[in-house]
Amino acid sequence: MSKSILNVKSEIGKLKKVLLHRPGYEIENLTPDVMDRLLFDDIPYLKVAREEHDFFAKTLRECGAEVLYLENLAAESLKDSDVKNKFIDEFIKESDIRSERKRELVKEYLNDFKDLKKMISKTMEGIMKDEIKDYKRTSLQDMVSSDYPFIVDPMPNLYFTRDPFATIGSGISLNHMRTVTRNRETLFAKYIFNYHEDFKNQDIPFWFNREETTALEGGDQLVLSDKVIAIGISQRTDAHSVEKLAKRIFKNHQTFETVLAFDIPKKRAFMHLDTVFTMVDYDKFTIHPEIEGPLSVYSITKASNDEVKIEHETMELEKVLAKYLNLDKVTLIRCGGGNPIHAGREQWNDGSNTLAISPGEVVVYSRNHITNELLEKHGVKLHIIPSSELSRGRGGPRCMSMPLYREDLKI
Repeated sequence: MSKSILNVKSEIGKLKKVLLHRPGYEIENLTPDVMDRLLFDDIPYLKVAREEHDFFAKTLRECGAEVLYLENLAAESLKDSDVKNKFIDEFIKESDIRSERKRELVKEYLNDFKDLKKMISKTMEGIMKDEIKDYKRTSLQDMVSSDYPFIVDPMPNLYFTRDPFATIGSGISLNHMRTVTRNRETLFAKYIFNYHEDFKNQDIPFWFNREETTALEGGDQLVLSDKVIAIGISQRTDAHSVEKLAKRIFKNHQTFETVLAFDIPKKRAFMHLDTVFTMVDYDKFTIHPEIEGPLSVYSITKASNDEVKIEHETMELEKVLAKYLNLDKVTLIRCGGGNPIHAGREQWNDGSNTLAISPGEVVVYSRNHITNELLEKHGVKLHIIPSSELSRGRGGPRCMSMPLYREDLKI
């Protein structure tokens, strides 16, 4: 077993340590007027969403995984007062508060919290204007937007911990998110990996940085083996980011040899690669049938002088995967059984988005019953979790989890 505190060299190795975020009041701060801007299609009922999420966490613990929470690690990272002040300054800078006086008021408000976890929770929930002492509408911007209650927006997408960063091998891809709304989320991971007692002295390599100018999101990053990484070129991830990440990993990591870039349709239903494609066993994958036709795959391998070689793969997806994973063949399990009605409905509710906790053993949403039956017919063991409210955020079990440590596969 690797001595590194981080170790993810596959999608299916036994899950030993995972990062979650229990949905907080940022969910209740969603309103129909801001849903689109904050990347939601509906408003989950927080009480039930928390019950469902607690069931998810309990399931992972019962399967042998240590569950850590983003909000706890972030708070523990700020025990040093200088680090706390640095975080608050950076948080305010990225919160689009135009007035110098209002930035000062928000800083005073956050510094008044004696409990670091409560302060972190407040940064996640959003800060309302009427919470700020002496807040006055004096500028033109304030007057024009006087009906909007927040001085700092909530971050309702945080329970999808997969996206702000990705564990790849023994390093971290600290992602630059497509939207300003979500890029603020990566600030928590930045402080955790730089200042938390468990990570700050571990010499963790960063494959990507949140200050990059092109987008990369964790739902597009899948570690298929200790030699192969799959990354989606999607609505949320740029091709340039994929090439940049590949070069850095090839230069600094001993095992990874190939990045497979999946060019997928750029639309909401196919937001990330893991919404249409996940690995469930050594030779089995879930897939949304609608991407098979328009899917292009490019192989990126190391060349000389820190450059890369890029080739457009012309084989069928099954053969490309078999080739790079050194398998005789692979099985693609089609969401909804390939039926366009079932596939469309269950894809919308993340039927293809599974979280493997060991080879051939996955966590799935209960509502995707047709895809779940197919998985069982292919010999996959299921842990089924309730999903009426969690699924409203358009993300499945993989989206809601960031593995920090998986056991290496025994080949």
